[in-house]
Amino acid sequence: MAASLMRLGPRSRRFHLIGLTNDKIINLQDFLVFINLGVFSSNGRIRKELVTQPATNFHSSCQSQAKAKKSQEDWRREFLLKKLDKLKREKVEVWRNMSVHELATKIQKKPKELLEILHNFIPEGHFYRSKDDLINDPKILVDVVRFMKMSPMILPSKEDDSKKEDQDAYPRPAADPKDLVKRPPIVTIMGHVDHGKTTLLDYLRSANVVSGEFGGITQHIGAFSVKVGNDDSVTFIDTPGHAAFTSMRSRGAHATDIVVLVVAADDGVMEQTVESIRMAQEAAAPIIVAINKIDKPEANIKRTEEMLAQHQLYTESMGGDVQAVPISALNGTNVDTLVEAILLQSEIMQLKGDPSGLVEGVIVESKQDSNKGKLATAIIHRGTLRKGAFLVAGTAFAKVRLMFDESGKQITQAPPSTPVEMMGWRDVPAAGEVLLEVESEKRAQQVITFRKSREDINKAVEDQKVVSEKMKEHRKVYIAKRRAAYERGVHRIVEKREKMYVDDNTPRVKVIIKGDVDGSVEAILDVLETYDSTDVPLSIVHYGVGDTSQGDLDMASLFGAIIYCFNVKTPAQIKSEAKKKGVEIRHLNVIYHLVDDVKRELSSKMPTTEEEEILGEADVIQQFDVTEKRKKMVVAGLRITKGEIIKSENVKLVRNNEVLYSGPIYSLRHLKNEVNSMKNGQECGLMLQDSTIPVKLGDVIICFKTKLVQRPVDWDPGF
Repeated sequence: MAASLMRLGPRSRRFHLIGLTNDKIINLQDFLVFINLGVFSSNGRIRKELVTQPATNFHSSCQSQAKAKKSQEDWRREFLLKKLDKLKREKVEVWRNMSVHELATKIQKKPKELLEILHNFIPEGHFYRSKDDLINDPKILVDVVRFMKMSPMILPSKEDDSKKEDQDAYPRPAADPKDLVKRPPIVTIMGHVDHGKTTLLDYLRSANVVSGEFGGITQHIGAFSVKVGNDDSVTFIDTPGHAAFTSMRSRGAHATDIVVLVVAADDGVMEQTVESIRMAQEAAAPIIVAINKIDKPEANIKRTEEMLAQHQLYTESMGGDVQAVPISALNGTNVDTLVEAILLQSEIMQLKGDPSGLVEGVIVESKQDSNKGKLATAIIHRGTLRKGAFLVAGTAFAKVRLMFDESGKQITQAPPSTPVEMMGWRDVPAAGEVLLEVESEKRAQQVITFRKSREDINKAVEDQKVVSEKMKEHRKVYIAKRRAAYERGVHRIVEKREKMYVDDNTPRVKVIIKGDVDGSVEAILDVLETYDSTDVPLSIVHYGVGDTSQGDLDMASLFGAIIYCFNVKTPAQIKSEAKKKGVEIRHLNVIYHLVDDVKRELSSKMPTTEEEEILGEADVIQQFDVTEKRKKMVVAGLRITKGEIIKSENVKLVRNNEVLYSGPIYSLRHLKNEVNSMKNGQECGLMLQDSTIPVKLGDVIICFKTKLVQRPVDWDPGF
């Protein structure tokens, strides 16, 4: 006998299931699930393939001790559901105390529709009235998902993101004053390019840094510890004075105790000098002015101090409290006095640090070294850094393997105010990030994971804002179109479907930037971002720190980009493959040259314009009327006053600064002979293509040719 189903009454919520081992009564909930899963055929009978096989299984399973607690009715139902669940279905995540709104979103239904469905799965006398009601019975969640022909996945209770524990790492509270010890001052050298900052440091540490810098320009931040006298030492941070390195100078100012502002006595206050003053004031760091190049004949110390006063920097000689020391960094004049001023200022500030506990500091620079791997230079502010420490900076993590001082010598520890280069980073940290030590690698991974997830959330929020703004704009346009349509008596708007992909044939320059250190790459990007022309867009496809890699080459080949290598190398194998793929790799070591090269590349793609090149001029000294083939024609007698008149080129007839004719020449004759050109000082007769235009004494004939000229790039990067 085939299995079938019989309703107990016209309004009953219960059904009589006949033909599965034993006759049973099932409720409406089971019936709806079975209907949706296709258990019953069109004539109301249970599908044969689901009955013949499992009938004995139902019976035997119900007899087993492990499943004795389950009724035969429930077991039949679960067997059918599990058998059908093996089909490929969309998986849906559900959890206890899930709201109606959340479940509706998961199963892609409106909350109102879900509330109607839920009434078939809950006991009598219970109701869900709002989309905010919580479903605390997991069985109901599972049945509803199965009813929608989806596969449920039960998760633990979902945590509220707002209640999650903050797993980030933070600096420790202020140390107990009794634990503090004297530490060396951290001094930042700032000022305009070529005012002598690097020369001053060169004198202090007795090493020729200038010759090591391309073009005498400091390309990235350097941190050095200089011994002064027997017991004292000063940590110097050398920040570039070039306009492109604004952000790097800003980081230098915020990681310092004292700022030494180098101002050339011959130039005075310049653009980057003013910027350095602003950054130092924002960092609340005291300023000591070093008036350099006093040995030059055009040096004017008083004028320099007056220029500083215009920017609220009053020196002691002008009644202020800013120390100003006239020096000559090249000859070492008064450099000792400058050092004494630094030490005096540090004594006044009573600089102290806590050498115990977890390390805190700031990343000054980072880079990718082909031999040592990922490296980062930092200034230690608190604690003592030792080998094996676990560090986090931004979303980068390190277990310190080796440490080096400014001369490349290995060191075992780095107390407060010590510049140190660390080896062992998993990722290259960004310059300017706060450096923190944590207890273990597990804790470091926890911090990094938390920070990355927070970045993703912030990015999603920002993206959502952009999407919302776009939707608002689209809505405004749509409403405007609807209003216009109603005014025209049209009640339906039919819009053409736009192309999903629009070919962009705009000429553009695509570049990939690879630099030696993070700060240099950042500075280059800052300069390139100042370009905003729409004639030829500039696209930065990728940027990074380290030598050119296979990934850079593949990306450049895919996008048709130029790879700019700033103070980094390209392996021979990559060069060879780049040549085969037609990818250009350009190596540069001065930012001026890199920007100039990008400008040349942009100029080569700029649209062309027509320009007139003047070839010669002639004065009309007489007019002749001639008849040719019974046609009266006007001939102008000319004297060439400049250049030459060429028959194959165009001419203009100008009278009182007004152009009466512009076009080709019909005839050019010397005496009775047709000629191709006439030069300065000669006389000739000229007939225009339009012979009806009269010429008068005093008119000017200008011979010219047009040529296509590329428009220059309108881009001032600031230097």
